[in-house]
Amino acid sequence: MVNDFSQAAEVVERLQGLFGEIQLQRRGSEFEIIYNGVFLMATYNGASEKQAVRDALFSFTCNGYSKLRALMGGLGVGYSLHEALSFKEVELVKVVEIEPAVIGWNRKYFGKINGNALNDKKCVVVEGDFYTVLTGEAAAAQRGEKNRYHLIMVDTDNGSGWLSIPSNEAIYREQGLKYISTCLHPNGIACFWVSRREEELEESLGKVFKSFQFHSVLEKTGQEGCYYLARKD
Repeated sequence: MVNDFSQAAEVVERLQGLFGEIQLQRRGSEFEIIYNGVFLMATYNGASEKQAVRDALFSFTCNGYSKLRALMGGLGVGYSLHEALSFKEVELVKVVEIEPAVIGWNRKYFGKINGNALNDKKCVVVEGDFYTVLTGEAAAAQRGEKNRYHLIMVDTDNGSGWLSIPSNEAIYREQGLKYISTCLHPNGIACFWVSRREEELEESLGKVFKSFQFHSVLEKTGQEGCYYLARKD
């Protein structure tokens, strides 16, 4: 049997995005998003994203937490968002996506695979730069103006060494990680999706968070999807 993701790619839409060319392509029944020639996300690579969200949120639900709040950088095809919304204890998921095309494709093409997550009343979509949103959220948290997040998911890139937008590097630097920590609930968890283990990122995580763990999950393609879970306290 031929896997859909091994078939030839058919371009569905190619647009000029905010920072370059963004392309949606289809392989059989599967979709891929390409950004400036860099593979960003595919519908066949969602296992690690979903597992990362489950691992983080289960740690709260198993300890009796409710009214959970999540902040997500990067919408992708909506897998992380859908997974978070599936928890009855979650009351809000704010997802930040810089490219209008990705938001549009989620509404037009990906609804069947992510449960029409953008239409969920618990979902808030912010069209903008994740680092800019982080700085604003951190400032508000320091003033005590907003409830903090139990989970912050960083899935804007393929890791700190494989960026979709060069300016995203700031997210993974120590100051960016401090902003994330400030936005977290005292027992909050930050999740970073990566394509492989990253020693430099681990060093930075160790300076800001109490502890972190590296995880890997086998995707449908046979490749591993990886993520770090970092706990604030």
